[in-house]
Amino acid sequence: MLKQGNTYTLQREKALADGLRDVAAELRLIDATDLIAFLRTEQFANIAQLVNSSSELYFKPNTLSFGMEFHHRGVAVYFRLLLQALQAGVDIHYISFAESSAVPEDNTALLVQAIADARLTPIPLYRLPASAHPVA
Repeated sequence: MLKQGNTYTLQREKALADGLRDVAAELRLIDATDLIAFLRTEQFANIAQLVNSSSELYFKPNTLSFGMEFHHRGVAVYFRLLLQALQAGVDIHYISFAESSAVPEDNTALLVQAIADARLTPIPLYRLPASAHPVA
């Protein structure tokens, strides 16, 4: 979710959103009334199962969980996934790096690498920024 903040936060939210785009598309297929019913009846395990089912085609096991949490290669991100009819957004609440750097760009690169490594299928090149394209 784009908001006012430092450049690093926006870059990290964009990186996470790009990595989660396929999962968000899967979650948007779920009937909103079912989700509301699960929330009202406190059937959180059902929601967790829906998140797991939506992410299992795209991410390695236990990297993405209901809450929303991403954990991989020493990077932990706690975030909110905002789903709308035709789009989704990401709002990062907390991020930690097991081996953080004093240079914010290096930490952002760690996040991008962790997301790429956690995925079972690579993010299509057309969705990556030009700076992330491999040099031929």
